[in-house]
Amino acid sequence: MTKTKLLYLEKFALLEAPARVMEVLRENERDIVLLDQTVFYPQGGGQPYDTGMIESPSGKFLVEEVRFVEGAVRHMGVFESGSFAKGDSVICRVDADRRLLHARIHSAGHLVDKAVAELNLPWKPGKGYHFPQGPYDEYEGSLDGLDKEKLKSDLERLCNTYVLAGGKTEIIFMTREEMQKTCRYTPDFPMEKGEQARVIVHAGFAMPCGGTPVADLVDIGPITIRKIKQEKDKIRIGYDVNHER
Repeated sequence: MTKTKLLYLEKFALLEAPARVMEVLRENERDIVLLDQTVFYPQGGGQPYDTGMIESPSGKFLVEEVRFVEGAVRHMGVFESGSFAKGDSVICRVDADRRLLHARIHSAGHLVDKAVAELNLPWKPGKGYHFPQGPYDEYEGSLDGLDKEKLKSDLERLCNTYVLAGGKTEIIFMTREEMQKTCRYTPDFPMEKGEQARVIVHAGFAMPCGGTPVADLVDIGPITIRKIKQEKDKIRIGYDVNHER
């Protein structure tokens, strides 16, 4: 299966772009469109998939779900009119409101990480859940000896201080050695010598990430720390942003 070029990795604010149809499939009563490149974000890394529309003179395809399978992005949905054929030129248009909400939630999670680092908490970052329904960051560590209410207040204060100060998001591609020097935490996924991974930098805080961030921290809006809880050696910090912004 031909790999799809992921345009959002370098141009994360791009919501519309041309592409060429590589294949059109039908599985389980759903149409699937594969392209040579895409601006659509496939679900993964704790962030939901984009939705939107793919259009050409010959057809209009409603993108209801986007998944990443063996290097190829599968745009899943229904043809509202016509169809596509291999080699057709199309235009991809991402639902801007949905993308921005997901970007704000995801970037807010990075600011929680930044606040945890600023408070010198010796926790190892784990998974993040950046969905609109109850987003959270998870860490390995302990809450022993900490006042949870004060911690909650301190984290919220710091996060909103970062938002109010603002700052443009930077994308940098780094080797593992560069990440180890720059990032507070470097994931242990396999990398070849010299291979580079994508790092998002918010206000000087670098974090390896393949998601779609906000263009500027002020775009996030107010952040609320909902709760902090621990189960065994896992600490979960639940947070939220204003969904109506």
